[in-house]
Amino acid sequence: MTPVVEVAAAVMLRAHGQEFLLAQRPPGKVYAGYWEFPGGKVESGERIREALVRELHEELGITVTQCSPWLTRVFTYPHATVRLNFWRVTAWNGEMGITAPIEHSDIAWQRCGAVASVTPILPANDPILKALALPTCMAISHSEQTGEEAELARLAHALSNGLRLLQIRDKGLIREKRLAFARRATHLAHQHGAIVLVNDDAEMAHEVGADGLHLSSAALATLTERPAFPWVGASCHRADEIARAGALGLDYALLGPVAQTPTHPEQPGLGWAEFAQRIAGNTLPVFALGGMAKGDLADAQQHGAHGIALMRGW
Repeated sequence: MTPVVEVAAAVMLRAHGQEFLLAQRPPGKVYAGYWEFPGGKVESGERIREALVRELHEELGITVTQCSPWLTRVFTYPHATVRLNFWRVTAWNGEMGITAPIEHSDIAWQRCGAVASVTPILPANDPILKALALPTCMAISHSEQTGEEAELARLAHALSNGLRLLQIRDKGLIREKRLAFARRATHLAHQHGAIVLVNDDAEMAHEVGADGLHLSSAALATLTERPAFPWVGASCHRADEIARAGALGLDYALLGPVAQTPTHPEQPGLGWAEFAQRIAGNTLPVFALGGMAKGDLADAQQHGAHGIALMRGW
């Protein structure tokens, strides 16, 4: 069996998480000239974070001050099988190439969600580029409780303040009313460039022109192949469900409840330690769900989450 090489890969973010860094592999290395996320091999006895900090200091001349785990991907190249442990790096000291020479041919900042301005990029990074286009805050609608007009007004306000990811849920409505709301919400969200997902109804998602489909855990259990939408995700409660979502090539998962919620006060919630344990080694972005507020985003990301999903707090 081919041994797996552990690699620490840095997703360096700036501009409020809207830009990330790619580095070009220098001459003399395998895949010379290709662009990748900076980082390198984890040495014997090192932890992932330690390797990440060391590699960025050696390669870019900076000292990492804030970082958090994100995704793990295994990829087989002709010369090796690597496990890429991606960490988001959001703060550092030093200027690249000033305190130490840069070990890459070049570096380039890229806009999350935009077509990369550099090429070629190492093939293992394609899913990572798509994951970077996924906003970190997901709003979940519940117009059956707030009323259609009030929910649309709330949505318009949130979109004007930067919301860019909406899941249309509203499963308590009769289909006719849910469809009418979904049409209006999708139109409004698309005016702001937001991604729209419809919960558990592929036909409705097509009807309203949504960008994707969100699956319940029950629907995920019966799924045999990825639905044909640009974006597909699923609600999960266990680590094996997250693994199944990843194996089917889904784009994200929701895991919860992390904390108690008004709708299910009898459930104590996972807590952050259990949440982190269940998503350890995840291959796709995972949102923390259940009792979340906007102020919980930093805690969620420190425990490995991509972001947070909110029904009331958005």
